[in-house]
Amino acid sequence: MTDDLRSAGAPTLEDVARAAGVSRATVSRVVNGVRNVDPVIQEAVRRAVSVTGYTPNRAARSLVTRRADAIALVVSGAGVEPKAAEESVDTTASGDGSSFTAQVFADPFFGRVVTGVVNYLRPRGMHPVLMFAESSRAREDVVAYLRQGRADGALVVSTHAEDPLPALIAEAGLAAVLFARPARPVPVSYVDLAHQDGARLAAEHLLGRGCRRIATISGPLDVPAGQARLTGFRDTMARHGHPYIPIVEGQFTQESGEEAMERLLAEHPDLDGVFAANDLMALGACHVLREHGRSVPGDVAVVGFDDSSAALACRPPLTTVRQPVEGMAAEMTRLLLDRLSRPDGPVTSVIFEPELVVRGSA
Repeated sequence: MTDDLRSAGAPTLEDVARAAGVSRATVSRVVNGVRNVDPVIQEAVRRAVSVTGYTPNRAARSLVTRRADAIALVVSGAGVEPKAAEESVDTTASGDGSSFTAQVFADPFFGRVVTGVVNYLRPRGMHPVLMFAESSRAREDVVAYLRQGRADGALVVSTHAEDPLPALIAEAGLAAVLFARPARPVPVSYVDLAHQDGARLAAEHLLGRGCRRIATISGPLDVPAGQARLTGFRDTMARHGHPYIPIVEGQFTQESGEEAMERLLAEHPDLDGVFAANDLMALGACHVLREHGRSVPGDVAVVGFDDSSAALACRPPLTTVRQPVEGMAAEMTRLLLDRLSRPDGPVTSVIFEPELVVRGSA
């Protein structure tokens, strides 16, 4: 920054305009993200902003653009109320949703989503507001927050197929994009993975290793991803002459993987291969196998799904199906910003391809 700008106080739009050789109005349009500005001029203004050290006044900018420059990142749960949930599941919460948030933060998947969203928003001068919607009251609060313009739109990650939030947002005419295909059709854009293809990769890898007595720990079967991964795995096994596959349903948690593996070993002690529908459950399965004196992969080969931090924490490291969560979250964010710039544009979907990552467990 030049000495005269330092002495004059905080740089202004006029300072940037003089440095860029353009009008104040042009600088304002570039700073406020107006699209129809010549790219050469945009670059000149950005250089001038960098040289002068100009920082936009967010309050003033929001008055002009009617934007909050914030995006709500919403993790939404099942349709039950916290009190009802306490009666049916073991929880340390007392109706305040703390059990739900604890489960969210325990799963590496959500951290990867946040990373993808933050990395996309940060260079664009925007930030996410993390919200939880585990009850009808919390869902109403999310919709009200968006209606009040406190966030420009919502990125929604649902943890339950019966989640009513996507439909509520669509009915309110609010901008949103979903992570994963909704169980019930709603006119909202989403990103997702080709889950069945990923499960096919897992089945073919276990068969290619010579495994013949293969079982699976599915994800929750009321969640589309859990259903799709099980369908893809069973279909591929059937195509290779294995019409019956032992199945125990898990809940995408390490504990449920441990419980499922205990049951599988009790009912099918001669199994030699396991596909777990996420890495946390595969990690739990490997723990139980070791406790029972089974070597991995010598006695039982194990394949997970996601390629999360749990895959590297496992011993041996997990062979897993990679879900590019960070890239999917970034694309979800891009779709939302595009929606905000073109409110009348069509809803769309983007499907990512899975990839098998071979490590020590299979």
